[in-house]
Amino acid sequence: MKSIKLVVLVMFCVTINIFAQKKDNIEMGFQLGYNSSRVVDNKGNSSDYRRTFNLGATAEYYFSKSWGLKAKIIYDRKGFNNSTLTLYNYYGDGTSYTYRTDFEINYITIPVMANWHFGADRNWYLSFGFYQGFLSSARDTRLNNDLSKEFNSSDFGLALNVGVKFPLSDQMKLMLEYDYQGGISNIAKTTDGTNLTNNRGAFNVGLNFLLK
Repeated sequence: MKSIKLVVLVMFCVTINIFAQKKDNIEMGFQLGYNSSRVVDNKGNSSDYRRTFNLGATAEYYFSKSWGLKAKIIYDRKGFNNSTLTLYNYYGDGTSYTYRTDFEINYITIPVMANWHFGADRNWYLSFGFYQGFLSSARDTRLNNDLSKEFNSSDFGLALNVGVKFPLSDQMKLMLEYDYQGGISNIAKTTDGTNLTNNRGAFNVGLNFLLK
């Protein structure tokens, strides 16, 4: 997995270098999305969904009319709902307190993907690659406890987008897409052998601008 993360980092650096050196055939954009996220454990159990939003910026370099390299940076609000949390020594007398709450786990996520454009006018696209997420905050909603120390600082997994772009002018397009992330790495610092991975889908809308 470390080698895959290294490939993602190298691809991201190469993408930034390309964007910095060339303006022709580069498309930049902004997106707002509706997230639906949950966690899945290594025993096949899954949580209730947390539904919220994401906000991001996109960039793509076109190698040809059909292929491009796309990168995003997203404020990605993930987490899961209707689960239990146990706080040890909560009353200061060595006892624990267990309660049901929702978990808000937010990341700065960077996907790097190959992007295939298809259709009669090549307005449709399919993106596939990997993402690396960096923990921004984690808390429970009932007592507003900071849970950052209970989760690992990074999240890694597969990224997949499918969408369509509607030309509004020669340099501007309206984008609609479905954005999926399937986690591979364990996001929680557990001691009982349970691994938790993120599973997130999003419907995004955005504007893309072709740089000339």
